[in-house]
Amino acid sequence: MGEQAFDAFYAGSVGRLIGQLYAMIGDRAEAQDVVQEAFVRAWERRAALDKDGAPEAWVRTVAYRLAVSRWRRVRTSLTFARRQGPPSDVPPPDDHHVLLVAALKQIPAAQRRVVVLHHLCDLEVKQVAEETGSPVGTVKAQLSRGRTALARILADTELDPRADRVSEVERG
Repeated sequence: MGEQAFDAFYAGSVGRLIGQLYAMIGDRAEAQDVVQEAFVRAWERRAALDKDGAPEAWVRTVAYRLAVSRWRRVRTSLTFARRQGPPSDVPPPDDHHVLLVAALKQIPAAQRRVVVLHHLCDLEVKQVAEETGSPVGTVKAQLSRGRTALARILADTELDPRADRVSEVERG
């Protein structure tokens, strides 16, 4: 089946298939998702699909099987979650953590990512560069700008990097 024939097949059958799958599985959004995924798979094998060979039935069958697979995954996940029991109590983040995250949200995403990878994940600059796909020089510049921005944001807070120096001078 050529591209134009496939486009016509899609246009003529997608709404009908979504309606049929919705009737079968009872969830319209899920029906839309599995029909779209089935059409993606049909597109990948469109050369083998023959309009006279019931491609609509093939898409419907694939969509239904995808829905069943999803149900099985959800059921397995729920069974696993039930076996694990209720989650243990997780203490709320401390004030310093909340303050740091709030400050990190205020700097550009690229700077935030390298600062977190370097300082919180303890990655070396070279490792950060590899993970972000950036040159080492770019990572160093983003780290410098990110630290400067964080110092400005955290000035006069409990996390002010100058606070340690001030207390040392006061103890002096």
